[in-house]
Amino acid sequence: MSPDCPLQPPAGVRVASVIEQRADRPALQRDDWLAEEVPVALVFNGISQAVMMASPHDLEDFALGFGLSEGLLQTPDELHGVEVVPTPDGIEVQMSVSSACAWRLKARRRHMAGRTGCGLCGIDSLSEVCRPSPVLPPQSVPPQALAGALRSLRDWQPMQQLSGATHAAAFCSLTGEILLVREDVGRHNALDKLIGAMVRGRRTPHAGFIAITSRASHEMVHKTAMAGVAVLAAVSAPTARAVDTALQANMALAGFVRGQDFVAYTHPERFGLHTP
Repeated sequence: MSPDCPLQPPAGVRVASVIEQRADRPALQRDDWLAEEVPVALVFNGISQAVMMASPHDLEDFALGFGLSEGLLQTPDELHGVEVVPTPDGIEVQMSVSSACAWRLKARRRHMAGRTGCGLCGIDSLSEVCRPSPVLPPQSVPPQALAGALRSLRDWQPMQQLSGATHAAAFCSLTGEILLVREDVGRHNALDKLIGAMVRGRRTPHAGFIAITSRASHEMVHKTAMAGVAVLAAVSAPTARAVDTALQANMALAGFVRGQDFVAYTHPERFGLHTP
């Protein structure tokens, strides 16, 4: 069951006074809701590895999901602890990681000064962009499950309903029931938060699919594959590299999922589609 709209605003939004102009009426002063966007530094054993503009909530999920989806953590057990520390300039997410993880990070130092929703800023070599995705076992999802999940996802987005400025990523059952949702001003951040929540909640990746309220870029497909999820459904289109990445990962990728309509970009048979 989707959550009711809270009486108090959800974390990550604040109120502001605005002047609204409509073509058929005088200008009106009213209160509006704004999505918060703050610098979040992900610090591994005292060394900052990434700075992203993000929504300031679910940061423990963000730390774990980012670490796993970017290959900085090989397993969840390498993350020993997380402390969220507000600072005058933003938020530090201080992560205590295993010595093996710390050694790998020193050998492969990354500085990611990320604009909102940017998943590749700061990568220092082309080989980092072309990291291989894991090859996933095949999974099928019926069309009605895609339609049901994307139709009900809006009810699970209190930040978006108030501000109109956030993305969401959802883990859904194979019948289309929404199991977990995370929101953020950045689409990559929302997906990383979801991946972290899935791991912390011990969700089985092969028991569902991921739905996103954005386009399916290469990074969104790669992060989904790193999470072990073999089906990705997006509201908008994929990029050409995203389709190539999905094929390499043996992932079923659907775009333009709106109502009963969708486009299968890879493995249409896994969505119950058969061409003549």
